[in-house]
Amino acid sequence: MDTSFERYQCQIALPGFGLESQELLKNAKILIVGMGGLGCPSAQYLASSGVGTIGIADDDMVSLSNLHRQILYIPDEIGAYKVDVAAKKLKQQNPSVSIIPYRLRITSSNVMKLISEFDLIIEGTDNFETKCLLNDACVLAGKPLVYGAIYQHEGQVSIWNALQKDGSYSPNYRDVFPNAEESQVPNCREGGVIPTLAGMVGCMQANEAIKHLIGSEETLAGKLWMINVMSGKTQIIKLRKTSVQISGLPQTVQLISFEEFMPNQKKFEIIDVRTWEEHQQFNIGGKNIPLNELDKHYPFISSISNSIVIYCQSGKRSMEAVRKIKKEFPEKEVFSLKNGIDEIPR
Repeated sequence: MDTSFERYQCQIALPGFGLESQELLKNAKILIVGMGGLGCPSAQYLASSGVGTIGIADDDMVSLSNLHRQILYIPDEIGAYKVDVAAKKLKQQNPSVSIIPYRLRITSSNVMKLISEFDLIIEGTDNFETKCLLNDACVLAGKPLVYGAIYQHEGQVSIWNALQKDGSYSPNYRDVFPNAEESQVPNCREGGVIPTLAGMVGCMQANEAIKHLIGSEETLAGKLWMINVMSGKTQIIKLRKTSVQISGLPQTVQLISFEEFMPNQKKFEIIDVRTWEEHQQFNIGGKNIPLNELDKHYPFISSISNSIVIYCQSGKRSMEAVRKIKKEFPEKEVFSLKNGIDEIPR
């Protein structure tokens, strides 16, 4: 990196920032998990501000439905892996920053090794399973985790598990949302989201990362920042630690892509956990058991000898169904259809 820091003069000139803070950013290593609506603006502003090493992890490809809020990508890049496209553009944005792409899904088997290389993790995912997994991994590893969430017109930001002056750690995700895996909140694809919200929350996450790295005492550790972009109102609430203890990592739901599933579909028992109305409109076969009726069909599931593939519209309900079945029948091999059937040609 250019030791003159000429590129960064406007931030170096800030009261209390200076060359010392810029050196801290230069030497920092940040991992961004999820290169979607939150990860894109976070990565762009962190690269532009001179964070020395930025890892980006995602296993998804660019799709048409991403483009309204994931503005790092363009229509010509549909079908390309997000981390490949993002790494190239971020490097063009600031050639002096090291960008490390990880084309993978974060799971309970790889998360600890992956986060060990970084000083701070930014979570830009859209599912509760990965949010919980990253939180638990960061607690076990003693790493700070910048949280972001968006839904419709509302967004949230905090920094979990930040080391405090007294040697304790700030509240983490499970202190605030202890039963997050059981949440019924739809993701962006099902519930909708206004695109500008993603940019605001992603930028706030980058801002929290910068503040933490330069040692600011004004971070959101122990606080939850909330915004409603329709009313324009923001608020910050104080958080507290609970007695929740994290001793291990939750097991990750196994996913199967549509491309992997189709040639082998006869080998699986297939279950659609959407509503009866959704199933009638379009389906890819299998037995229709709505998620809220799943427990009534445990005798049927118990009798299945094949591996099971569960599907829904976006993949959220099917992942929850897999967790429920694995809890009841841990010996069964159960997959969730990755990203659901939203983007399957009809």
